[in-house]
Amino acid sequence: MKNKKIIKIYKVIIGLSGGVDSSVTIWILKQLGYKIKCVFIKCWESNKCEIKKDIKDCIKVCKIFKIKLIKINLSYEYWNKVFKKFLKELKKSKNPNPDILCNKEIKFKLFINFSINILKSDFISTGHYVRKYNKKNKFLLLKGIDKKKDQSYFLYNINQKQLKKCLFPLGNYKKTNIRKIAINLNLPNAYKKDSTGICFIGKKKYNLFIRKYIKKKIGKIIKKEDKKIIGIHKGLFLYTIGQRKNLNLQINYNKPLYVLKKNKNNNELIVCEKNNKKLYNKIFILKKIYFIHIKNKKKILKCKVKTRYQQKLTKCKILFLKKNKIKIILQKRIFAITPGQSAVFYKKEICLGGGIIYKIYN
Repeated sequence: MKNKKIIKIYKVIIGLSGGVDSSVTIWILKQLGYKIKCVFIKCWESNKCEIKKDIKDCIKVCKIFKIKLIKINLSYEYWNKVFKKFLKELKKSKNPNPDILCNKEIKFKLFINFSINILKSDFISTGHYVRKYNKKNKFLLLKGIDKKKDQSYFLYNINQKQLKKCLFPLGNYKKTNIRKIAINLNLPNAYKKDSTGICFIGKKKYNLFIRKYIKKKIGKIIKKEDKKIIGIHKGLFLYTIGQRKNLNLQINYNKPLYVLKKNKNNNELIVCEKNNKKLYNKIFILKKIYFIHIKNKKKILKCKVKTRYQQKLTKCKILFLKKNKIKIILQKRIFAITPGQSAVFYKKEICLGGGIIYKIYN
C-alpha cells in the first residue's frame, strides 16, 4: 500500500544527502501535499570532492523542486558524540557500528531537535527504507517492503517521541522503483551509486584512514588448531571477527582462515579454519539494551534476531539479566558474532529493538 495523500498541510524538513533516495523522498512528499524544506548535514570536516559533489547534487535537486536548502555543520557534534566513541571501542578491540550511533546521536536527535524547535516543522523525513505504524498512539518501526534495502537494523534505538515526528515514505517502495522515478524526473543524481561502508571514510581505504587516529601495535597471528605463529598483524583494531581477507599471513594454506578472536591482553590475533566450532556461537550477552515500544521487558521473550545488517534472521530466546543486560539463546549457531556490533530483534515485520554485543559464549 502506497502513502496516502494528506488533508492538512504539514511542514516537513527532509534530510538531504545528495543521493537518489532522499531526493526522491522530496517528490513523494510533494505529491502528498506536504510543505517542504531540505537540510544538508555536514558531519565531517573535509575538503574532499565527495562532500563537494554531494552538496552540488543537493543544490541541483532543490532547484528542480523549487525548494529551500539549508546547510548545517554538525561535524563538531559528530566528532564528539560518534567518532570519539567509535575510536574508544576500537581501542578495546571491539567492532562498533558508527552509522547506528550517527542515527541515534545526529539524525534522530540533533537533526530532529533543529527541525522541530528551530525551523518549526511538524515532521522530519529521511531516505531510510523503513515504515512507521501508529497502533493506538504507540508507534512501531516496521521493515521496508524491499527486503534487500530494509534499514530497520540501523534504527533500532529510535524512541517513541522521535518516531512520532518521522516520515519514512521510501519504506513502501522497492529501490528499483525509486531509481525509475529519479530517471523519469531527470534528477541529476538519478544514476548515482549508493553509498557503502562507513559514512565518514567514504572511498578511502579503511586501514590507512583509521591508523591516523590509533597508534599501530603489531603482534602475532596464531592459528588456533596448532598454536603456530603464521603471520604478524598490524593492530587488532584493524580486524573483525569472521574476517577472511587481508590477514597478512606469512604461510600459505590450502584452506581459508578466518579471524576467531582478538586477544587484547597478549596483543594476538587468533585465526582458524571455517569448520572450527568456536567460530559459530549460540549464546551471547547484550548491553545498552533498547526496545522501541515494549514496556514490560522482564518476561522471557521469544523472537528473531540478526547480529549483522545483511544477515538472515534466527529464532532466539531472550533472558533479562541485571544492569540492563540480556542473554540471547539462539535456536541454532550462527557465524562470527562480533563484540561491539549490534544485535537487533524482530517479530514478523516489526523491529522490536536491540543492543550492543558484549560477551560471547561458545
